[in-house]
Amino acid sequence: MEHVATAFEVIGAAVLVLGLVLAGVLAVRVWQRTRSGRAGYRTLRETFGGVLLLGLEILVAADLVRTVAVEPTLQSVAVLGLIVLIRTFLSFSLEIEIEGIPPWRRALVGGGRQLSAAVSRAGATASGPAGTGGDGRA
Repeated sequence: MEHVATAFEVIGAAVLVLGLVLAGVLAVRVWQRTRSGRAGYRTLRETFGGVLLLGLEILVAADLVRTVAVEPTLQSVAVLGLIVLIRTFLSFSLEIEIEGIPPWRRALVGGGRQLSAAVSRAGATASGPAGTGGDGRA
């Protein structure tokens, strides 16, 4: 199990490094296309913020596996709880930073848009491609 935890940590680190490179490339492309430093920065921030969230989730999984792999003691469980608490707070803070609004306010601000988008997606999926009866045949 120790090897599994190490694999999760390596994957988490790889996600962070590759995500930083990808975010940088995307930001440069946006900047070149729009000549707007603000748009490039926003792209970098949003893309890398998402990567950070994913990386943190993978690293939390590594901590969970590592704690289960060793004989759980009260101290190791307490340390795990603290690590998960800190990483969860970081994830929550990053999500607010990326979205620009706390999750509990998101439904109040954009709930109608989210609901109509979900209904549109569900309707498009249920009816199949345009012009078909939902079974894919014309």
